[in-house]
Amino acid sequence: MATTTVNAPTAYDSKLKQFFIDQLKDIYWAEKKLVKTMPKLSQAATTRQLKNAIDSHLAETENHVARLEDVFDLIGEEADTKKCHAIIGILEEGEDLIDETETDTCQRDVALIFACQKAEHYEIATYGGLVTLAATLGYNEAATILSQTLEEEKAADAKLTQIAENDVNYKASQEIE
Repeated sequence: MATTTVNAPTAYDSKLKQFFIDQLKDIYWAEKKLVKTMPKLSQAATTRQLKNAIDSHLAETENHVARLEDVFDLIGEEADTKKCHAIIGILEEGEDLIDETETDTCQRDVALIFACQKAEHYEIATYGGLVTLAATLGYNEAATILSQTLEEEKAADAKLTQIAENDVNYKASQEIE
């Protein structure tokens, strides 16, 4: 693809560009935090299918971090983080759900799927917005890179839904208190 260009000279210092950078920093922090957290989620999972899905998405998430670093480079900014309060809240709620469910139960897997999908939905919303902003600012290569991550986040969400609907929810409904 051709070198990134900006649609209007004012975009270099625009408030929109600053917002875009702030949101990149936010999701960069979130992705790095998820890389640290996902092994714990995998360990807490009961079914092999859910463990595999989390482990597979961990590898993708590590790539998301690298892609974000590429995006920062493309737009001429240093890769930096900004604490993502949304992902902190989602992860804290996920920890509570794990604490409130019994080890080695499908109920726990249902809770893990809920927690993971909440994170995925946050990421889908963020990447969707970033793709649009990158395109508006003329960062076409960045938009392409961010779109790739967006599609992977959507696929991860769909995989979690499939696991829930085809297996885990039914098994959890059969567990007796």
